Amino acid sequence: MRLSCEVNGERYQIDGVWEGESLLYVLRERLGFYGSKNACEQGECGSCSVYLDGVLVCSCLVAAGQAEGRRIVTVEGISGGEGLHPVQEAFVEAGAVQCGFCTPGLIVATHDLLSRNPHPTDAEIREALAGNLCRCTGYEKILDAVRLAAERA
Repeated sequence: MRLSCEVNGERYQIDGVWEGESLLYVLRERLGFYGSKNACEQGECGSCSVYLDGVLVCSCLVAAGQAEGRRIVTVEGISGGEGLHPVQEAFVEAGAVQCGFCTPGLIVATHDLLSRNPHPTDAEIREALAGNLCRCTGYEKILDAVRLAAERA
């Protein structure tokens, strides 16, 4: 199967895609967008979160064929340029990046939250990030990063 889609503002045509292949597999293994992580393959951890036509999704749960003709933005595309996006900068500055496995999904989820709600409460932050699991940080530095990004928005 041939898949045509836009990833981070660039058009791609990918040949030989198997019908059961996930969008995550296509992004990582066929296109080289390694930011989205393959952690659970069950939509439970959020490490593979991307935007699909502006909607936050777990790319491990999206069949590649569902991305036909659609627009995908990964953690690499959040900044829209050479430098880091303010959310990415906040994660680095707050020390919210440990092993890095959960970080891409958390950054995309935070970006999504702040685009909808620039000044969220702690409860709103926790709710927005509830689908993302981290095994290293204990979450406090992640919350600090979201608060820091919100202050700068």
